Amino acid sequence: MRDRVCGVRFTSPEAEQRYAALVAAAGSTVVGLDFDGTLAPIVDDPDAAHIHPDAPEVLRDLASVVRAVAVITGRPARTVLSLGGLDEVGRQVATAGRQLFVFGQYGFERWSSSRPRVVSPPPPPGLDGFRDELPRVLRDARAPGAHVEDKGLAIAVHTRRLHDAAGAFQRLEPGLRALAERHGLVIEPGRQVIEARSPGMDKGTAVRVVADEVGAGGFLFAGDDLGDLGAFDAVDDLRQHGMPALLVCSASDEEGVLVERSDVVVHGPDGVLDLLRRLTSDARSG
Repeated sequence: MRDRVCGVRFTSPEAEQRYAALVAAAGSTVVGLDFDGTLAPIVDDPDAAHIHPDAPEVLRDLASVVRAVAVITGRPARTVLSLGGLDEVGRQVATAGRQLFVFGQYGFERWSSSRPRVVSPPPPPGLDGFRDELPRVLRDARAPGAHVEDKGLAIAVHTRRLHDAAGAFQRLEPGLRALAERHGLVIEPGRQVIEARSPGMDKGTAVRVVADEVGAGGFLFAGDDLGDLGAFDAVDDLRQHGMPALLVCSASDEEGVLVERSDVVVHGPDGVLDLLRRLTSDARSG
């Protein structure tokens, strides 16, 4: 793996060529970004998370050289808009004639700078039953203190605050998976979090939707954990069909599953923003 400026590491010579091809296609490229761990540092309390302070300016600059920017996250769209100040970024992006999208809850929710309201389906019918039985599963897994986040369309169980966070995660996953299956839900594991939600939607679907809608001629996606694998698969499929594409891992000590799939590896939100600054600069100079 080779070091480059700003801590951007290309995983192969082919990856550097893919970056160059994306720069050449920047004007028709969509940049897709996860939120937690990619644009916002991971914190113990998910309610205390905030977007990196440099991100709004970086996203505004980036939007001036690409076709669209899409934040694709497991968080509720309204939460991400608030934590990131993205409604204001979206207004500025729209004034410049570009597009900012927010796909919340893995794509079930949608907001855009051209239609700045959140469109969301009703909660899945099995969620109430899952919620009612959840305390028993937490007790059985010896993790009654796990933080439960009700997202409206999904329920996430965080083990990060527990003394044995990794052990609690391993004990909880089988029980939560069985509970979700009984109620017609699916499980989405992440970095010390396990989420139950409706089937039929993932970040890969959101990638395909936005790429088709804006007529993307290139796609970059940056993510940090298991929940981003669907997006990686979708971008890889676009690449197989001839589209310039780049896969970026926002690496951490907790999760390395995306590293072997990535063209570029950076360290956390700081590294992601360094890469986006570089892409913006290279696209302008090219």
